[in-house]
Amino acid sequence: MKQQQTYRIIPVIATIAIQLCLGTAYIWSIFQEGIAKSLFSGNNANAALAFSILLAVLSVGSTIGGKIQDKIGPRLTVIIGGLILALGFFWASFTTPSAPWLLWVTYGVLGGLGMGFIYTTTIACAQKWYPDKRGLISGVIVSALGFGGVVFTPVVESIIKTFGHGIVGQGELISLKILSLIFLIVCVVGGLFIKNPPSDFKPAGWTSNGAYSGASTLNMMPSQALKTPQLYLLTFSLMLACMSGLMMIAFAKPIALARDLAETATVGVFAITLSNSFGRLFWGVVSDKLGRKKTIILLLCLTAVLSLCVNIATGYMIFVLIACIGFAYGGFLSVFPAFTSDLFGAKYTATNYGIVLIGFGIGAIASSYIAGYYKNVAATDINLMFPAFVIASVAAIIAILLTIMIKPVSIENQKPLGDMDERRLRIEA
Repeated sequence: MKQQQTYRIIPVIATIAIQLCLGTAYIWSIFQEGIAKSLFSGNNANAALAFSILLAVLSVGSTIGGKIQDKIGPRLTVIIGGLILALGFFWASFTTPSAPWLLWVTYGVLGGLGMGFIYTTTIACAQKWYPDKRGLISGVIVSALGFGGVVFTPVVESIIKTFGHGIVGQGELISLKILSLIFLIVCVVGGLFIKNPPSDFKPAGWTSNGAYSGASTLNMMPSQALKTPQLYLLTFSLMLACMSGLMMIAFAKPIALARDLAETATVGVFAITLSNSFGRLFWGVVSDKLGRKKTIILLLCLTAVLSLCVNIATGYMIFVLIACIGFAYGGFLSVFPAFTSDLFGAKYTATNYGIVLIGFGIGAIASSYIAGYYKNVAATDINLMFPAFVIASVAAIIAILLTIMIKPVSIENQKPLGDMDERRLRIEA
């Protein structure tokens, strides 16, 4: 048992390294301008669709990955996900203007599927090793994903400048090929250290404080969770909550460029990725103290207000606003997985949170299309993009109402399972 107490940090370290790679999803803003001009004839909405498809498929891939890891374990699931991710980015580097849809299939579908296999699988594994600090450990892991954007932003910028040779879009495609090699090495090697704790594992001196009724004893299978209103409220809340952050992630650099901040436009990408990372850690810790529901409502209030300030911020203050929106957005992606575990139990978190992430995927497609549409309308007058953020603000307000409606899931509210039901649910899981 003492050896297990010491070992539990190892899967977390491996997960952090892997999640840093997944953080490349949050630097799409660097690719947006070059990809839009070189592959999509300047159509921002079609270019941003690659980013939104990746996030949408990530949510579906998380559900599939969660089901697979229940059968073959997290180690193989992560390695398979890494191979798919690397293959997707590698093939994406061969996209041409005559077949721009290839980027949607490779970067979007394969990249998202690979990331999905890895994302919830590693979070769920780490939570099982740290049931005593679920919010903190979720925050640490997903903040690593956010920090990956900070790590890879200068790397990708350097690759684009070095290998692009002034040809629009060339450096971006070459960087995808180099990233694929990095993913292959990190995910395969790191995946070897990902494994679940024994079923009877419990941190020394820890007993559940019962943050939610039944939280310490409920371990609801996906088939059971799907019969509760809480799962749907949680899914729709996440879908609406993340819209403002996703819009800013995709268009931070173009917005800075349109504000005549070309020389420092990359600061916008740094601002949202770094604040996104710190937000995930900070709000994960806060949720352990304040509670998941109250923390989410607070974040939604901040998002609703900040989204309406996009047209107010001028000069370098736009970077401050971008950072604040990223800080709130990061909180959603650390608190929602912990909230899912609190409501339905930790055992099937990989699959249950994968279902919740479907809402995130739908929100990703909607937000990037809305933002891309208004960016096309805006052309050189970035102020005309403001309606997109008004929509995001309204979405956050609706999410507040949905979150308030989420009540604890109690054992008493669940229909007892017969022997046949239990066997069927085990097969489904």
